[in-house]
Amino acid sequence: MAVPSLAVLPALEPSADEAEAAQPVEQTISQGQGEGDDARITERIEGIFAELPDFGTVEVETSEGVVSLTGTLADAEAIARAEGIASRVAGVVTVENAIERDLSVEQNLSVLGEMTGLFDSFVSGLPLFAVAVLVALVIGALGYLIAGLGFIWDRIAPNAFLSELIRSAIRFAFVVGGIVIALDMLGAGALLGAVLGGAGVIGIALGFAMRDTIENYVASVMLSLRQPFRPNDHVLIDDLEGKVIRLTSRATVLMTLEGNHLRVPNSQVFKAVIVNFTRNPQRRFSFELGIDADDDPRAAMQLGGEVLQGLPFVLGEPEPAARINQVGDSNIVILFLGWIDQREADWFKSRSLAIAAVKEALEEAGFALPEPIYRLRFDGRTDPLPIGRSAKDSPKTPSPGKKRASATSGETDVRPESEISEMVENERQSDPEQAKDLLDPSRPVE
Repeated sequence: MAVPSLAVLPALEPSADEAEAAQPVEQTISQGQGEGDDARITERIEGIFAELPDFGTVEVETSEGVVSLTGTLADAEAIARAEGIASRVAGVVTVENAIERDLSVEQNLSVLGEMTGLFDSFVSGLPLFAVAVLVALVIGALGYLIAGLGFIWDRIAPNAFLSELIRSAIRFAFVVGGIVIALDMLGAGALLGAVLGGAGVIGIALGFAMRDTIENYVASVMLSLRQPFRPNDHVLIDDLEGKVIRLTSRATVLMTLEGNHLRVPNSQVFKAVIVNFTRNPQRRFSFELGIDADDDPRAAMQLGGEVLQGLPFVLGEPEPAARINQVGDSNIVILFLGWIDQREADWFKSRSLAIAAVKEALEEAGFALPEPIYRLRFDGRTDPLPIGRSAKDSPKTPSPGKKRASATSGETDVRPESEISEMVENERQSDPEQAKDLLDPSRPVE
């Protein structure tokens, strides 16, 4: 018997606006089921449910296109899913969902079930995990083996610091590469990406926080390449003076002229103005002496130059010189200049003896070395003081026993001081940090 066609109509008439916004899709029910259609529908739905382990307990019956589902499932979501699957099979008119939720404890302990599944997965994946760890270890060990070939990196790198930097970079690259390959074997590429992304953000934050440390490290690399000084060089770094002991990866170690250790951060050394007194063996000393304003400055300059030329430690080339440096209210200041060879004469000793020799020569020649003049006022009952009389107005009477010391006498010792240099050498030989010295005497100085 044929069933008349029925139209599925909405319960309420939509408004005009709603009709324009969305046109309802009308479905029609066929006039009759063909022979075997119900069996086909039932077979199709049961075949789908058979492929889904959770739906093995669901029973399906079909009559005139109406599908009846019975059985039990673990939760409401699975029940709704079963109904949705059945309704999408061709030829189904409607679905009578009579599936009940399974309230048994065994079926609802999902957490324990998931944990059991994870444990089973872990046990089954142990062989693959062991192989991945072995691959990572082999790759890391290969990196350490390559980095340990010191004779190769010592030839490539100009100093030990850069050589160690290259070795560390090789070890790091191989270790990270081994970890990446191992995670890829385990299918944890997404985890690796998340870790690397987080590490990048942390690296940027640490870069800002450790800016001074990174700057000091880069300065150490640049100083090791430039080699601005040698061990035992006498240097002036800004206002810090001393002899170089060593250059480490963090600081430049000096020994001051008082015998104290001075550690200067390499970032400060790299940006500082460096004066190296040792690089040029010839060094000039200078000093000032004043004579009376009434004296002849040209005669004083000539006399001082002759005295400097007569000193055995003063070089003849470049020649000693004298310059009028300043004309004051009561004196004329003359600047005397002389050169020495630092390999044979100490700069401080030479300058001291030169000052004494020129001063004595000027005094013996009658030049007055002026002293500060103070004007004092007394009341009328006292006699006026003889102010303004020059020392040369009175006859020059040498003091008894005062005799000019000969600058050429054998007692004059201007040999270079060796105490600080010996202390520096002893420090370099005895200190275990000597192996970390970045100064290379075989390379040219910048």
